Amino acid sequence: MLRSSIPRFTDRTDVFSWGRVRREPQRLAHPTFADQLSGLAVDATRPSRLATGLRRSYGDSCLNGPGLLIDMTGVDRFISFDRDTGRLVAEAGISLSHILQVVVPQGWFLPTTPGTRFVTLGGAVANDVHGKNHHRFGSMGCSVRSLGLISGDGARLTIGPNDRPDLFAATIGGLGLTGVIEWVELQLVRVGSAYLDVETIPYDNLGAFWALADESTVSHEHTVAWIDCMSRGARTGRGVFTRANWASDGAYTIHSDRTWKSMPLELPGFALNRLSVAAFNEFYFRLHKMKPRHQRQHYATYFYPLDAVLNWNRLYGRRGMMQYQCVVPPGSDRAVMGVLLDEISRSGQASFLAVLKTFGDVASPGLLSFPRPGATLALDFPNRGVETLALMARLDRIVADAGGALYPAKDGRMPADMFRRSFPDWQRFAGLKDPKMNSDFWRRVSLDD
Repeated sequence: MLRSSIPRFTDRTDVFSWGRVRREPQRLAHPTFADQLSGLAVDATRPSRLATGLRRSYGDSCLNGPGLLIDMTGVDRFISFDRDTGRLVAEAGISLSHILQVVVPQGWFLPTTPGTRFVTLGGAVANDVHGKNHHRFGSMGCSVRSLGLISGDGARLTIGPNDRPDLFAATIGGLGLTGVIEWVELQLVRVGSAYLDVETIPYDNLGAFWALADESTVSHEHTVAWIDCMSRGARTGRGVFTRANWASDGAYTIHSDRTWKSMPLELPGFALNRLSVAAFNEFYFRLHKMKPRHQRQHYATYFYPLDAVLNWNRLYGRRGMMQYQCVVPPGSDRAVMGVLLDEISRSGQASFLAVLKTFGDVASPGLLSFPRPGATLALDFPNRGVETLALMARLDRIVADAGGALYPAKDGRMPADMFRRSFPDWQRFAGLKDPKMNSDFWRRVSLDD
C-alpha cells in the first residue's frame, strides 16, 4: 500500500467494547500512517466518525454504530523521547504497554496508569484516565503538555493548556468527540526502580478502610482496596487494602507481553452466581490474611494483574458484563458507600471485581473528566438484562442524591439526565464538540440523533 493511500471503511461484526454487551455491526478503517488520518476524518460516506483504540472502554463510548470508526492502533510510533527530562511525544495509537517497554529502562514511568496497560495513549487522554496515585498526581490530563488534533474538516491543530485552552479542556476526557487525537506530548515521572514496595492489609469493614485510606494517602504514593461486596452487617466493605511506594534499587526490568494464559471461550452465563462469587470472595480474603504483609512487586504485577489473562472479559459469557463506577463527594462518601454496598449485597447480583479508592483534590483539566475529590467505587456485573439494569437504576438514585457521578469510560447505560447533572460543563463541552464526531455514548446522553 502506498503511504498516501487512504484505507477503506469495511463492515465488521467482531468489533466490541470491553463489556461485550453491544453487538451491532461497525464500519471501520485501519490506517497505518498519520498522513492518512485527515482523509479518513473527512470521509463523507456516513454522517459521523470516531477514533477508536484498543477498546478497553466497557460501554459504548468507543462505538459508533450509525457512523464510522477510525482504528488508531496502526498509528503507533514514537516521535521523540528526551531521556533527561522525561518529555515524550508519540502517536496516539501507541499502547501504554509499548511506551513502558521503552521508557522504564531509562528510569521513567507513566504519570498515572489505569488497571490495564493495553490502552492507547490517545484513549488514555480521551478518557482522562486515573490510577492508584490520583491523590499525588491527579489524572492523565494533568501531565499532557500539548497534543495534535485533526478536526472533522481535516484541519490539523496543536492545542495545549495555553494554546486554544477551551478546546484542550474539551479534548481531555472528551471521549474523542472534539476530533481525532493524532499525537500527544506527555511529561513522564522519575522512578527509582521497576519494582514497588507493597504492603497488603486485610481489613474487616468500611470503618477500617477509611482509617487506612486517611493514613496511607500521606505515607504512600499508590493506594487502592479490593472489597468483598457480598459481605453484610458488621463486615460490610471488608477487603484487602494495598499501598505502595516505588523501590529505589535501580532494577529497571521491563515486562513481557507474551502472556501465557488466555480465556479461550466464553463461560456459561450461570458460572458466575451469588454462591460462586461469595465463595471466591471468602477464599480471596482468607488467602491474603495468610500472605506476607510486605512484598516487593514488579509494576506489571502491581498495576496490571488482570493483563496476565488475555480476554478475561470472556469470563462473563456471551451476554457480557456491565461495569458500574461512581464517585461520591467528600462529606457524604463514607455513608453513601455503605448504602451502595448494602444495596448490591441485597440484590444478590455478583461482582468479584470490586474496587474502592479515594481521590485526592488535584483538579482534572477536562470538562468531562470523571476524577474529582471523594471516593470511587467500581464493580463488574454479569449482564442479566432487566435485572441488572434495575439494580443500576437504584444505584443511580443513591449516587445522584449524594451529588456523585458515573465514569463515562465505564458506562453503557447512564440516563441523559444523570449525565447532565453529573457533568455541569456538558453544555460548554457540547459547544466545543466537533459536529462531525459522534459516538453511541454521546447520542444517548445528549439525546442527539
